[in-house]
Amino acid sequence: MFVIVGLGNPGTKYENTLHNTGFGVIDLLSREHGIPVERKKCKALLGEGLIAGKRAVLCKPQTYMNLSGESVVQLLNWYKCALDELVLVYDDVDLPAGKLRFRAEGSAGTHNGMRNIVELLGKTAFPRFRVGIGRPPERMDLADYVLSKPDAENKTLINEAQLKAAKAIETYISQGVEATRVLVGK
Repeated sequence: MFVIVGLGNPGTKYENTLHNTGFGVIDLLSREHGIPVERKKCKALLGEGLIAGKRAVLCKPQTYMNLSGESVVQLLNWYKCALDELVLVYDDVDLPAGKLRFRAEGSAGTHNGMRNIVELLGKTAFPRFRVGIGRPPERMDLADYVLSKPDAENKTLINEAQLKAAKAIETYISQGVEATRVLVGK
């Protein structure tokens, strides 16, 4: 069973903000595979179904970004999936807007939600997809930036990267790490 977790913040106040890029990928997968994400469990909204012929759970933690690990730990305990079946997708200010990066394992980087997940799991050997949202404009606070909506140009780039991330997650589930690396590139 694959547990696919998109990171973001709950509530209408944060809908379509840069920090909810992970939620957007979950929404794409939900629509594509007919998996409604509306059941509450493990401090998340989730839905179960099939992706690439394999059982999958789509998850949107409802803990707010910086406490995402609370939900992820509960999800892993409930579904008892292996770490390589936990797939995270989230925004990254350290990548240009629209850039997608895949890693089968690694550090949390500068992302507070990922830091919390790594801290609570005590492990880093799980796949993750980072969708670039770019850096804030000069003199703009980072927190204000990630909680804002993208401008028109970045919105197009980020939307394209979210579509690519959804396809890459499908590839990871069906074909594994190497095929995903080929699809996503460097």
